[in-house]
Amino acid sequence: MKKITIALAFLLLCGTAKAQEAKLKPSSTSEPAELLATASEATDSVFKTRIANEEYQVWLDINFYDSNIIVPNQDIFGELPGYLGSKRDSRKWIILEAEVESNNASLLITNDYGSEDLTATLTCEADSSYTLTQKEGSTMKIAVNGKWVKLPKKLKFVKDKKA
Repeated sequence: MKKITIALAFLLLCGTAKAQEAKLKPSSTSEPAELLATASEATDSVFKTRIANEEYQVWLDINFYDSNIIVPNQDIFGELPGYLGSKRDSRKWIILEAEVESNNASLLITNDYGSEDLTATLTCEADSSYTLTQKEGSTMKIAVNGKWVKLPKKLKFVKDKKA
């Protein structure tokens, strides 16, 4: 028992010494590289956000870079580029594919039953708002008070305050 205690204490001391040594070493990262990383992170966050449209009470939760969004209560779909949700409807429109090119993203979207699908584009505008434009396929719709409400072919979104 004493041997085990001594061995554990030795390992703990070795680990502490290594950690101290790592803290004392100068960073190998140079300032220009740090600035490039910051600029790259800013570019890579355009389509990693939560945006909302208050008029229709819908939002988009997206991460087109890592495709790691889980649809609430529908985790059977796994990690995805994102989804459209509504405050008044528990159903979701799921983004299956997202291809980013500059400030535009081409999307393949389906409803959570898989019975309707469409292609769309999401554009980040100069004023930091976003425009979702439905192209081909089904029209996106949500249920409001038991009736279907079609979303417009062009829908404006802004950064959600909850994000």
